[in-house]
Amino acid sequence: MPSFAFFQGETVPLEEAKIGVMAHALHYGTAVFEGIRGNWNEEAGQLYLFRLPEHYRRLLKGASILKMKPAYKAEDLCNITVELARKCQLKEDIYVRPLAYKSSQAFGVRLHNLEDDLLVIIIPWGAYLDVESAHCGVSSWHRPPDNTMPPSVKISGMYVNNAFAKTQAIENGFDEAIMLTPDGHVAEGSGENIFILAGGKLVTPPTSDNILPGITRDSIITLAREELGIETIERTIDRVELYNAEECFLTGTAAHLTPVSEVDHYKIGSCPVGPFTKKLMGLYFDVIRGKHPGYMHWCTPVFPE
Repeated sequence: MPSFAFFQGETVPLEEAKIGVMAHALHYGTAVFEGIRGNWNEEAGQLYLFRLPEHYRRLLKGASILKMKPAYKAEDLCNITVELARKCQLKEDIYVRPLAYKSSQAFGVRLHNLEDDLLVIIIPWGAYLDVESAHCGVSSWHRPPDNTMPPSVKISGMYVNNAFAKTQAIENGFDEAIMLTPDGHVAEGSGENIFILAGGKLVTPPTSDNILPGITRDSIITLAREELGIETIERTIDRVELYNAEECFLTGTAAHLTPVSEVDHYKIGSCPVGPFTKKLMGLYFDVIRGKHPGYMHWCTPVFPE
């Protein structure tokens, strides 16, 4: 089924959304993006976009860091995305990619005196980490500190750092990389936040440890607290704590909630998917597919109800 894009203020067939070869964003990575999941609920015949406003608010904050002035507010972008998804008519899990980018056909390293634009594309997309549980390797590539390139902003050029780590992990026989801070503490995966269960407590690195404050991360913290009665401790995690963790999992828009069963060939826990992780997974997948009435405010329906 053909897909569509919102491009230069219009809805066009995806194959017609073309950017010029001199676009500033192409040469210098001067763009910010989001990844947004649409999750298909077969029983309801409905596609739910997960935490759509939160994603667009984060996109616009990131755009301002790159000195962009998008012509749209978060509410406008939510409406554009729903209409676009409806036009695509995809009745399966989808991925929405908004991109705010420096569109000037110009060379020169800078952020000022450049035009910017915004596009949205939609594609079908299933599992990102298509494994029951992931085998991860700690990467030799570190996350950049905030005064090098802010990791709290999804700047497209920064993701070369993540790409180095991901490809290194795959070439070394792992499913995913775990990246450290420059001083050697656990940060995140190449495209996911990380949690461990230690001493019966859920632990995740703080935003000060060079991580993206993920929207899925926030959702998991909320669900663990409100539905399972488990508070999440945000603190620095040492590398060896990964090896000794009772359970471990990754979270992200693309990866959803993915259990981790090995880190650097150290087995985590006694089974590929720990009991707490399994319970949290079931809860999370019900929520994102609009099957939990308590969290319907996180789900934006695409088709008329």
